[in-house]
Amino acid sequence: MPAESHRRGGVRYLWYFLRNTPVTLIGFAIVLLLVVTAILAPVIAPYPEHAAGGTNVQERLQPPSRQHLFGTDEMGRDIFSRVVYGTRTSLQIGVIAVGLALLIGVPLGLFAGYFRGFLDEFIMRITDIFLSFPPLLLAIAIAGLLGRGLTNAMIAIAVSWWPWYTRLLRSTVVSLRERPFVHAAWVIGTPDWRVIVQHILPNSIAPVIVQASMDFGSVILTSAALSFLGLGAQPPEPEWGLILSTSRNYFLTAPWYCLFPGLVMVVTVLAFNLLGDGLREILDPKARRA
Repeated sequence: MPAESHRRGGVRYLWYFLRNTPVTLIGFAIVLLLVVTAILAPVIAPYPEHAAGGTNVQERLQPPSRQHLFGTDEMGRDIFSRVVYGTRTSLQIGVIAVGLALLIGVPLGLFAGYFRGFLDEFIMRITDIFLSFPPLLLAIAIAGLLGRGLTNAMIAIAVSWWPWYTRLLRSTVVSLRERPFVHAAWVIGTPDWRVIVQHILPNSIAPVIVQASMDFGSVILTSAALSFLGLGAQPPEPEWGLILSTSRNYFLTAPWYCLFPGLVMVVTVLAFNLLGDGLREILDPKARRA
């Protein structure tokens, strides 16, 4: 009964917060819309064959109309359909790249902060080496070494992002391991792995969740940059960065070609940033008490 009451209180607080924070509600609504669009892409896109590489050269570079809401590209493909399918690709990149970064960064941060000593020094010095490079520059270098392709781009982004989670979690764990409830677990002989899983991780994961939600937009932007440079998605993949890379050749003659994919990308990044700010206030106990 107390657990059920706690869950109900959490849901009520979440609804109260969203209702009284319009900016966060807008971010949440946009993200939800993006997820629905990605799932229902074959239903929403009027020309799904254009996302798979189909062409219609008779209608190349047509301006926006009722038949083609975002116009057409140089191959006569419906830009709206390709942007809709690009939503699926971009969210997939975000989930996989951020997920891989968390799989690497979270355990390393836990071990470094909990065990301290030589292991802490070793992990953090490796982390500092990666942090000495700008994430985008490091991702470009790794993607260049691995070769072109969406899979390699996601690996490159994950490798360049994990140190931020390691450093963030480590700082939280160092503080938590000195708390009385951790010392009490040690006194009664609780194994280290159980202390980490049952006590340290649940009380330190909130900042990581917030950071990951805000990084979603940055990861999508980085993947688009890699595709724009020819290191990420390859034709005819309907990826936003790849669409923008091709559209730059038609900026003056067909401005809609780059306008709509660019606007969708900007709105997506903004939405994840707004959602991350809202999650920070929801998961922060100080903000909740306020």
